[in-house]
This record gives sequence, structure tokens and C-alpha cells, in this order.
Amino acid sequence: QLSLFRLTLKRLYSTSHPSVDLKEMKKFQRLAHKWWDEEGEYSALHSMNDIRVPFIRDTLLNMSSNYHLGNPLSGVKILDVGCGGGLLSEPLGRLGASVTGIDPLEDNIRTADQHKSFDPVLAKRIQYKSSSLEEIVEESMETFDVIVASEVVEHVADLETFIKCCSRVLKPEGSLFITTINKTQLSYVLGIVVAEKIMGIVPEGTHEWEKFVPPEELERLLESNGLSVKTVNGMLYNPLSGSWSWMESTSVNYAMHAVKSGLQGQSSPKDAPSEMESEQPSATAGTTM
Repeated sequence: QLSLFRLTLKRLYSTSHPSVDLKEMKKFQRLAHKWWDEEGEYSALHSMNDIRVPFIRDTLLNMSSNYHLGNPLSGVKILDVGCGGGLLSEPLGRLGASVTGIDPLEDNIRTADQHKSFDPVLAKRIQYKSSSLEEIVEESMETFDVIVASEVVEHVADLETFIKCCSRVLKPEGSLFITTINKTQLSYVLGIVVAEKIMGIVPEGTHEWEKFVPPEELERLLESNGLSVKTVNGMLYNPLSGSWSWMESTSVNYAMHAVKSGLQGQSSPKDAPSEMESEQPSATAGTTM
């Protein structure tokens, strides 16, 4: 198995994977079997579903006139980039979406595949693939209605390439959802010193502050790749209760929603105001403040 991992790493040195970071791969390799342990290293990601899933669902419903009772995201094609063990792919699949989850680590995909196999409905709706984003671009041009990259952009080697690829596989007027960590003094203290070194909420070495992404920088990259940012919401993790809530400040964690411009080269203006007005309350509905 070790030689197989070395082979995988060797393959990732090729120029077709500029956004994959080998150091990051090694970090996540060690924890590939731990994804579904709700009390383990990924417990904060499990509880993040309480706010990120409604945020994605409600934003998409606010933009659409089609509503399927029980399966609100029925017919929506979602790409979950850096899907890990499938923690976000599964709830999106339960909402009716057709989900493709990709991750460069084969062990993550093995864990995700095994877990979805327990549910015959999910087994049909979700497809996992051990792949980088760059690898699927050519075969998936303008294929997906939605891309989610949750807790991923702070781990990629080349953010510009990553965003460019997201734009290319997204359909015109498609939605991109990103959650990540801001690059501030506070994010260093809370995200690395407290979360990793003091409280052990995530394993030490999970994050590098230099790779954190300020929302202004992310927005600039998105805009230059034909994506218009609609919403930026601050997120707060409470380590004592283990729960997430929305907040105004984006100084630590934040969620962003952007829409790719339409066929005429601009996003539809009719959606923007109503979405901005109605998205905030619906995204926070059902979360503990």
C-alpha cells in the first residue's frame, strides 16, 4: 500500500495537477479512515453541515422556480471538490441532488464509497472519483449546475488555477459555494494556536496560515474568472458546544456564494436583489446563534 501511495504522489508531480499540494496530501492520508467518526478529528466538519447544507439548499431554492417536495435539489448536478470521505456529498445527495465527489486521495474515495454503499438511495445519486479538479476539466466543460469547495481552497497549491478550473466546469449561471478561513491575526490565534495547539479540535499541522485566503482576494479571483460574488457570510465555531453559527464578521471563517455569468456574458440581474434580501435569514434558519 505504501508503494501505491508513492506511485500516486509521483503521478501528482505531473503538470496536470498544479493545484494539488503534496504536503497536504500526506497530511490527509494519515486520517483517511477517520472521516465518519463524529467525535474524532473531523467532528467540526460534521457539525458544520448544520449551517453549510441549509446555506447551499436555501440559496439554490431562492434562485429557482422548480421545487420538488421532499427532494428540493432534484435534478441539480453538483460537483463536490475535495470531497474527503463524503461528509458534504451525502447530505446533498439526500436532498435529491446528483453529486459527483472528487478527491486526489484514493483512500478518501475508498472511505466515501464504502460509507455511501450502506444507503441504496445515495449509492445511486453519488458518484466518487479519485481525481484532481484539473484532471476532469476537459471531460466536464460546463457540466455542473453547482460546485461546492468547502474547506478546500486553503489547502490547494495554486488557487488561481483552481478557481479557473471551477469556472470552466460550471454551467453559465451556475453557483459556486466556498467555505474557508480568512487570513487575519485572529484566524491565526483561533484557527491554529487555539484549534490545533491548545484544544486539538483539528490535528496539529492541518492548516498553514500563509495559505489562508482573505475574502477580498478570493472575490478578485472569482470576478476575474467570470464569477460574480453574491453573498459573503461570517461563520463562528464554538468549541465548547461543538456548534457553528452565522455571524457578521468574516475575520475567521466565512462562506461565499458566487454565480457564473450567463451566456450573454453577464449574470441575470433579476435574481441578485431578491437573493441578497432573502438569503441571509434562510441561511441562518435553524442554526443556533
